[in-house]
Amino acid sequence: MNILQLYFHLFFNVGYSLVKFSLLKNLFTIKILKFDNMCYKVHTPLKEKLIAYLGPGKFDVRPYEFYFHADGFTMPFLPVSTSETPNIVQPGIWKLLPQWVKNDVEARKYANTLNATAEEIFEKASYKNYITRNRCLVWVDGFFEPHHPDAKTTIPYYIYSADGNPFSLGGVYSNWVNQDTGEVIKTFSIITTPANELLGQIHNEKKRMPLIISPSDREKWLGPLSKEEIIQMMVPLPDGILAAYPVSGLVYNKRVDSNVPEVLLPGK
Repeated sequence: MNILQLYFHLFFNVGYSLVKFSLLKNLFTIKILKFDNMCYKVHTPLKEKLIAYLGPGKFDVRPYEFYFHADGFTMPFLPVSTSETPNIVQPGIWKLLPQWVKNDVEARKYANTLNATAEEIFEKASYKNYITRNRCLVWVDGFFEPHHPDAKTTIPYYIYSADGNPFSLGGVYSNWVNQDTGEVIKTFSIITTPANELLGQIHNEKKRMPLIISPSDREKWLGPLSKEEIIQMMVPLPDGILAAYPVSGLVYNKRVDSNVPEVLLPGK
């Protein structure tokens, strides 16, 4: 891939808002300024808790890994329900992989598709072929976002449903085929929208939030929709439904295992 092809790949497939090139020591240095996407860390519900919330016998909840803290950059498997099988909760990889990604090696190297911005999802090549028919719900107990009281300080916040129940993030997914093995794997991106008032106060630099699909809209989100109907659903959650509190910096400490209960403890 030459430098011009790389430019167009980044600009059109991933959603980067600006790609600059500068000549330094006869080499191209790529400076990338990302669109304001930041939902990269979640906490999943225990399987038993999710079954109790959904109603015993109403959903086929298949085994999935439980995380106190799932970091999207590790490509974890999270519990999802899809348009194809809305009453099945099954593991899917958090990183949408389009059909042109051939194998695990390419999957790890492929651009950051952890989040898909609602404003660009019908335009970007990584998502536009999937959003019309392949929508999903990502089941979580909460998610983490950074707060910046000043330029040098980051305080992580844990955001959860005020009623204590699991909730569903809106996503777009692909049925990715690993061409080395023939295995078909569901892979997804979490859609983001502008922040509501609460998330705007917490996520005060980026002012984004994940798309949250309310219980009354879940069946609709997974059903057949026109482009206009999808756009109408990709809006910030009203205030008063979520709650939040600051947690320790453990969630951002890459030197230790942060998938531990302590990651959810209130920060000092």
